[in-house]
Amino acid sequence: MVMITQSAIDAVADIPDGATVLIGGFGPAGQPVELIEALVESGTRDLTVVNNNAGNGDIGLAALIGAGRVRKVICSFPRQHDSHQFDAKYRAGEIELELVPQGNLAERIRAAGAGIGAFFTPTGYGTPLAEGKEVREIDGRHYVLELPIRADYALVKAYRADGVGNLTYRKTARNFGPIMATAATTTIVQVHEVVPTGDMDPEVVVTPGIFVDRVVVVPTASTPQPEEDQ
Repeated sequence: MVMITQSAIDAVADIPDGATVLIGGFGPAGQPVELIEALVESGTRDLTVVNNNAGNGDIGLAALIGAGRVRKVICSFPRQHDSHQFDAKYRAGEIELELVPQGNLAERIRAAGAGIGAFFTPTGYGTPLAEGKEVREIDGRHYVLELPIRADYALVKAYRADGVGNLTYRKTARNFGPIMATAATTTIVQVHEVVPTGDMDPEVVVTPGIFVDRVVVVPTASTPQPEEDQ
C-alpha cells in the first residue's frame, strides 16, 4: 500500500547513513529538489548517490554534496559550468567518483529493475573505464561486462499520481525516473498532485504503483520548476 503525505521530511526520515540512493533528474529537469532538501535537513550522511550529473548550482543534489553528506557519486556527467560544489569536494579528496557512460548508466539501472544479472556492452572497451572488468569477444567485436546498479532508495519526481501510486511524468522531467523506480528497495516520489484512483487513464501510466512506496505532494508553485517548459 502506497503512503501519501504532504511531508517530505517524513518521507525520507528512515533513510540511514551509508545508504545507496538513486536520484532522478537530468540536470535540473526532473530533479526531486524538495525530497533532496529534506534529506539534507535529516542529517543523513555517507551516502552513495546515483544520478546523471553531480549537482547544479547550490540547490538539490548540489546542496547535498556541499553539505558533505555524499561519500560517493556514480554518474555520467560530473562537471559542468555550475558544478562547483562537486568540484570543490572532489579536488579536496572528500568525495569519490565512479564515472559511467550515460547509456551504460541507464542500462545498469534498468537491468537491476528487470532482474538481469549483468550484460555485455561495447561502450568503454579499451578505455580506463573497462579496467578490472571482464571482457569478451562476440562475433568479432569486443564487449565489457557491466553489473546492475541497485539501490536502497530511489528519489523520483513525477507530475501526477493516483491513490495507489501510478505515475505520469511531464516532458523531459521523465528521464531516469521510471527505471530508477524499479531498481530500488524503497521508492519515494514527489508529485504536483494526486488524483483519485481510477481518474488516471491506464494508457498514460508510465510507472505502475507496484514500484512506488511513498508519494509526497509538492504543489507546483512551491519552487521554480525549470523543466516545466521543456
